[in-house]
Amino acid sequence: MKSTRPTRARSNTATRQVGPVYLDCNATTPVEPVVQEGVLRFLAEEFGNAGSRTHEYGARAKQAIERARDQVAAIVGVNREDVVFTSGATESNNLAVLGLQEHGTKTGRKHIVSTQIEHKAILEPLSHLATRGFDITLVPPAASGIVDPDAVRAALREDTLLVSVMHVNNETGVIQPISDIARHLEGHHAYFHVDAAQSFGKGIPGLEIPRIDMLSASAHKIFGPKGVGALIVRRRGFDRLPLQPLFFGGGQERGLRPGTLPVPLIVGFGIASELAQRDTQKRLDVCRSRKHAALRALSVLDPAFNGDPDRAVAHTINVSFPGVDSEAVLLALKDLVAISNGSACTSHSYAPSHVLKAMQLPTERIASAVRLSWCHLTPEPDWTAIVQAIARLR
Repeated sequence: MKSTRPTRARSNTATRQVGPVYLDCNATTPVEPVVQEGVLRFLAEEFGNAGSRTHEYGARAKQAIERARDQVAAIVGVNREDVVFTSGATESNNLAVLGLQEHGTKTGRKHIVSTQIEHKAILEPLSHLATRGFDITLVPPAASGIVDPDAVRAALREDTLLVSVMHVNNETGVIQPISDIARHLEGHHAYFHVDAAQSFGKGIPGLEIPRIDMLSASAHKIFGPKGVGALIVRRRGFDRLPLQPLFFGGGQERGLRPGTLPVPLIVGFGIASELAQRDTQKRLDVCRSRKHAALRALSVLDPAFNGDPDRAVAHTINVSFPGVDSEAVLLALKDLVAISNGSACTSHSYAPSHVLKAMQLPTERIASAVRLSWCHLTPEPDWTAIVQAIARLR
């Protein structure tokens, strides 16, 4: 079987750009060339079903799956048995939240603590559980976009089943204090879930903490293919978490996620994970350079940055330009850069950001907010042209 290891040093140079520079990497990232090769090989050549045990095609597919499981597990220092492959972080979040419903009902632990700035893939499953008699506490953030870990601790009750807090906010890029929250949970029986869609594989400390029982990740946020992700589920001692599947029809993935495994996508996820671990510092250096250039260029517009800049990741800026509507900014910059004014999952019907509203920012500031997010593959934008285009809107 051909190796699925990344073998070419082609992952640290900016992509050649045709048209506007892509600055929406929090929505999805470009795919690394080595990852593309791995995916295509398992589509065209190694096309076996990992569940087929009677021939070499199936055996090689199974071997590739397990190697990818190791590559994903290595990012946070867990065992391959802890990795449950899913279709992405949205499904992983749903499994983490809704998969505990039966256990909560049986034990009478029907209280869940989360935050007001979570992704809809957490907030909507929580709303569903509320209709089933669960009590949901959503902790608000400060104006900085940071959730106070003491407020999370104060919300805990004896009947708290789950605490779910994202690691990096997808709109502001602000890193949440999950290490402190994990410390506050020591001695409490609540399960701790972290939505790590925006932080997994990006060198941001915290995900390796054993007190985190579950974390969600998506391949397409780390330069892998869309349509695959993982829920990492740590054991407590020798005990597995009492998760129940959301649908049925096979025994794959420890019975938690039945169905034929998408071998090419999982192979791509594995390669992307290995590249992420290998190239963390190089990628961070490029992202920091891009951020410094952006902040320096935009400063002449007297912008308001949304979220504590000292607690934000190196690849994201959420910024408001006073007196300028975000839709006008998007239109003015459409030939220069591809940016967004909210989460990609809700962009089909634009509404004011629930994250910025939870931060209690002024209405006009929310209406003018745009998000810029880049990566190590992003070429340098023409910041002078960008600044001039925004200035003309005033």
